[in-house]
Amino acid sequence: MLLKDEKKALPLSKTAKRIHVAGKSADDLGNQCGGWTITWQGKSGTPTTGTTVLAALRAAAGAGTEVSFSKDGTGARGADVGVVAVGETPYAEFEGDREDLALAAEDLAAIANVKTAGIPVVVVLISGRPLILGEALGHGDAIVAAWLPGTEGQGVADLLFGDYRPTGKLPFSWPRSMGQIPINVGDPGYDPLFAHGYGLTY
Repeated sequence: MLLKDEKKALPLSKTAKRIHVAGKSADDLGNQCGGWTITWQGKSGTPTTGTTVLAALRAAAGAGTEVSFSKDGTGARGADVGVVAVGETPYAEFEGDREDLALAAEDLAAIANVKTAGIPVVVVLISGRPLILGEALGHGDAIVAAWLPGTEGQGVADLLFGDYRPTGKLPFSWPRSMGQIPINVGDPGYDPLFAHGYGLTY
């Protein structure tokens, strides 16, 4: 689901010289799958077989495109674009209860590190629910809610490269802050970050 796309950050070009990929969830199959993956709570890492977002981007990129990677976002300078995959680690049921749905500090740091390279930044949010984006909203030229794509990172790559046009629309309202939760259409002063029914395409 495409939430933001400015400065023609997306779709990615298959003729780019270098795409720098970053973030804790870029090469983590467990994070893509979420909870209830082999075990009750799931786990980060490789709990099953499949294709990570990083592997899918490398497979889908043009023959002349280098796809570099650093988990913390360093080393992006000189790339044509940065793709930062961040979000939640696996949980199931009450174990996922949180009083603060803000992006983790390491996620914001990885995005900021790529931003300092002076290149377009694409944020891919891997999560089972809307998260509070904070500084990521301003640092990301494009933001994609990939939800939990499971073992098939190719689907995320298809959208990022424009092989599939995003069509998703929000079935709920995406909050700006924890203070807005719960937020629903018709609430007094209704002012979500992204309204019910929102969703961009190419």
